[in-house]
This record gives sequence, C-alpha cells and structure tokens, in this order.
Amino acid sequence: MLNAEDIGGVHIKYLEHCPRQLWLFARGFRPEATSQRVLLGEAVHDTSYRHEQAVDLGAAKLDHFDGRRWVHEVKSSSRLTAADRAQAMHYCYLLHRLGVEVAGAILKYPKVRQTERIPYTSTEGAAAIAAIARALDTVHAPQSPPRLARRACHGCSYFDYCWTD
Repeated sequence: MLNAEDIGGVHIKYLEHCPRQLWLFARGFRPEATSQRVLLGEAVHDTSYRHEQAVDLGAAKLDHFDGRRWVHEVKSSSRLTAADRAQAMHYCYLLHRLGVEVAGAILKYPKVRQTERIPYTSTEGAAAIAAIARALDTVHAPQSPPRLARRACHGCSYFDYCWTD
C-alpha cells in the first residue's frame, strides 16, 4: 500500500476533485488512457510552453521549476480549481521538503490565455501535509468513498465505472 512518499500530484488532484476517483486510481483502475478529455489535456500540455523542462520528483512530476523559484503547471481547463491549487501546492511542499526554496506556483491556462500565481506559505505547507494524510486515509479505506452527484462527474474518465449499475 502507499505511504506518504508515494503520494504525488495526481493523488492530491484526484483527492480534491473526487475521493472515489483517488481510491480507484490507487487500486490501479486507470480509464484515463481512453478518455478524450485526458488526451486533450496532454495535447495542450505538449503544444504549450515546449521550452520548459519537466522536473521528476519520483512520485510527482511537475511541468517546470524556474530560476526564480516558481513551480509552473500547464492546465487544460479554463479556470483555477481547488484541485489545481492543491496539486500545485503539493509540488511546492515536496520541493520545500527536499530543501529547495520555493516562492510558489504559476498555473497556466493556455486555452483562455490566463495565469494564476499562488505564493507558497507555511499555511499552504500545512494544508499540503494535511492533504497527504487525507489521501492516505482515502486510499487505505476498505471501501470506496461514495460517488459524487452525477452532474459533478461530467467529463470524468471514471464516469462509466461509477454510474453503470
């Protein structure tokens, strides 16, 4: 089973978006490979900001870390979500834990040509630690969390699993 060092950005994003999605992902259920939305997100990522170099932290892979101490993440959606924010702050926390000084995260939304800049603070660090604990509680639970309301699941690659009876 997973431990705190195994929790990556995808785990945190799924936790914030839908705990059931995280629970399924942690058990190897990966319908993202056939999801049109995921494929679109990968295409947006691959065609935007190509000059930036990804940083692999083992369990987490962030899009870019610049010389001014900012984590950069490219998102295919049109607006900042709690899941995007939590994922970016998780990356900042991981770098901070490794002894890297981090200013914060810049989330890039090329679809709408907007960016969001989120400073990394001790409060954000504490929230990241709490999110890791919640993620571990979720993945170690013997049963899946309940599904969300159907309208919240629009576009989710896990939709068929959750809503096929």
